[in-house]
Amino acid sequence: MQACNLRCLPENYQMKYYLYHMLSWPQLLYVAEDYDKKIVGYVLAKMEEDSSEVHGHITSLSVLRSHRKLGLASKLMRAAMAAMEETFGSEHVSLHVRVTNRAAFTLYSENLGFEINDIEHKYYADKED
Repeated sequence: MQACNLRCLPENYQMKYYLYHMLSWPQLLYVAEDYDKKIVGYVLAKMEEDSSEVHGHITSLSVLRSHRKLGLASKLMRAAMAAMEETFGSEHVSLHVRVTNRAAFTLYSENLGFEINDIEHKYYADKED
């Protein structure tokens, strides 16, 4: 997963980030593999514990460029969202996306039905919204 992340996203997560998700929320971690069992995409999700309502949060989604436009991101997202609802009774799902990531906006809004709730200014380490 980390290798996939490093090739796709500007965020570089430490190994403890992945271990946290694997140990705390194994039901909400999905990977896509190629025929050689190499990870070509993943989604990491968790349930928000400090919230008054039951809701899930997508913490990271990544698909290698060579495997995009195949519906993998949509399938990974749908699997994680279904698990949040079925396993934990999630009422809704939240996520963050860079304002410059048009492909992600299209996936989330047009394909998965997400709506913009708020813009967190300078959310990312490089100060992008």
